[in-house]
Amino acid sequence: MVDSALLAAKIAMIRDAVARISAVLPGTFDEFQHDRTSREVIALNLFVAIQECVALASHLLADAGWGTPKTYGESFTALAEHGVLDAQFAARLRAAAGLRNLLAHQYGAVDFQRLFEFASSRATDLTAFCAAVATWSQAQRADST
Repeated sequence: MVDSALLAAKIAMIRDAVARISAVLPGTFDEFQHDRTSREVIALNLFVAIQECVALASHLLADAGWGTPKTYGESFTALAEHGVLDAQFAARLRAAAGLRNLLAHQYGAVDFQRLFEFASSRATDLTAFCAAVATWSQAQRADST
């Protein structure tokens, strides 16, 4: 079972990063592509939030004895296979892991449109992941008592 303090710390980091994204996200793509500071704050906080989601997924898988996926994206697929996440939601998180890899390794130039779209409409997936993990973890604790 994942240590509750670790779980709480990672969830707090994810929520904080998503809040920072929301705080600086311009209303339009045109504003976004011309605002270097917003782009950089958003890119960094997306990276942090997604990385923490991956780390949390890895902890859950390891603690449950469900193996070690070969890729970050497969961590979310494995959680879906074990009933922690819905399969469609896991697919969206897999895509987020791909964005994380792009941000980390700069595979080509970062597509600002993709970054803006994710920040505008999909960053909430990261906080929804926190809620799903917290719900699952609470259920596991209740079952073990």
